Amino acid sequence: MSGAPGPLVTLEVHDALLAARAAGRPVLECSLDLRRSQATVAIGPQRWAWQGREFPYLEHCKPRTVYHFDGVAFQPVARFAGSLIKLVPTEWGPPTFEIDGIKMLPTARVSPYADAERKVGLIQPRGKLVLDTCGGLGYFAGCCVALGARHVDSFEKNPDVIWLRGLNPWSPDSRWSQTPPAALRLTEGDVAGRIQELPAASVDAILHDPPRFGIAGELYSQAFYDALARVLRRQGMLFHYTGTPNKLTSGRDVPNEVATRLRRAGFRTEFDGDGVLAVKAGGR
Repeated sequence: MSGAPGPLVTLEVHDALLAARAAGRPVLECSLDLRRSQATVAIGPQRWAWQGREFPYLEHCKPRTVYHFDGVAFQPVARFAGSLIKLVPTEWGPPTFEIDGIKMLPTARVSPYADAERKVGLIQPRGKLVLDTCGGLGYFAGCCVALGARHVDSFEKNPDVIWLRGLNPWSPDSRWSQTPPAALRLTEGDVAGRIQELPAASVDAILHDPPRFGIAGELYSQAFYDALARVLRRQGMLFHYTGTPNKLTSGRDVPNEVATRLRRAGFRTEFDGDGVLAVKAGGR
């Protein structure tokens, strides 16, 4: 996992710091890395200290926001460059992220990391070369490495999302890609175009977790599914996250559309939870 460059503060941590100060307590045990570990914090009247460094109390702390220390003050882990991209804490610990208020990972019933573990398990990654089409916070890729994948090629086209994962202690550590043979290679680029550069039959399994159809329709197209089939070896497995949109309100049945196009590309398909599990037929 990634080592965040400094403490991360949420409303839960902020309130605990203020409560400890109000009670006159000299120290506080809390998590400064989104519940990955516990830390001991020294409480002072104007500042609090951790690992030999002092930090200010936040003047304003919003819910559903993660703050990082930029060397002077705490700032939200968020960027705006056409879209607002923001790291969002969860009750589970591992955060999700939002683009213009749209949540990118499921969190209602399960931790987004546990959800990724289950889905990665479907493609049985041990010993395999895995293509991770839309890297996001890296939970799919991290679970692949943890479950014994030989190598993961991960693509993420948004540099702001890559910045988020650099501050997220639950995202894969960059050191995984620095020691040959690299377990994980993250490439900043749009997989819709970059997939054409991959050799035919060069991967054993694929994880495809695209943004919703209205944002990235090209990643649901027949041409893209044909490209996935081209790079996947025979009998290779694919998990495609679709979500569970209500066709009565959305006007379309996205999971069925996905399954139909995958079958045209040469896959056998079955629905599994909020996605489609597919196997490349032997004849393609």
